[in-house]
Amino acid sequence: MTTTQRSIEVAELGTKSKDELLVLAPEVGLSDGPALDNLRREDLLSRVLHAASAQQSLVSSGILDVMDEGYGFLRQISSPRGTGDVYISQSQIRRFGLKTGDTVTGQVRPPKEGERYFGLVRVEKINGMESDQVNSRARTQFEHLTPIFPEVQIKLETGGEDLATRMVDLFAPIGLGQRGLIVSPPKAGKTTMLKQIAQGVAINCPNAILMVVLIGERPEEVTDMRRSVQGDVFASTFDDSVEDQCRVGELALERAKRLVEFGNDVV
Repeated sequence: MTTTQRSIEVAELGTKSKDELLVLAPEVGLSDGPALDNLRREDLLSRVLHAASAQQSLVSSGILDVMDEGYGFLRQISSPRGTGDVYISQSQIRRFGLKTGDTVTGQVRPPKEGERYFGLVRVEKINGMESDQVNSRARTQFEHLTPIFPEVQIKLETGGEDLATRMVDLFAPIGLGQRGLIVSPPKAGKTTMLKQIAQGVAINCPNAILMVVLIGERPEEVTDMRRSVQGDVFASTFDDSVEDQCRVGELALERAKRLVEFGNDVV
């Protein structure tokens, strides 16, 4: 008789509070005692992950960010740089033809002594597809795709009391493949209108992948957008460094390109 090893999501564990980790500790073989109570949440999380890896396989997913040296890291959309990052070797990147912006899922191991990051042991999925089904040579590069005029309109009206999206449909319709720009003075409601447009896209064009990028915004606006929008929100706040703000924007752009290369519609 064979047994199937359970897998546990590293990102899911990373969202748990200290009290939740203390409840989980005995399940992974850690004795629940005063020693664990006195640990900081980050140290307790590390202990739980190491203990869990001995009994279960650890799985992590993230957006690939390739460094100039050839290796890369799997980044989490909603986490600061370095928090929950997973190291991926140059050999794995070359083997599967991975590029910055690819979403990679695979089995990981905890960092060894002297290491800082989790390491990717095996690539299981690339952009939602099984790794053995992805042919990197058959992937059309984004720069080689043919741009055409929009042919399919994206309806934004949702039937509620918001008339702004109805006005956009009438006077400035948006289609797949189109670029747009909202020009208005400060405090005129641009953010509110963007949320209404995003909600309209999510309802009327459910097959499209919705992405919102916020650069240098206030933290409360980022929280509000994440609660309001049914899509991926890439964000950096005004107190982040210039390098981190640029990185968020570049990573979101590369993510959109990779999705388009795999045949998806992205807004």
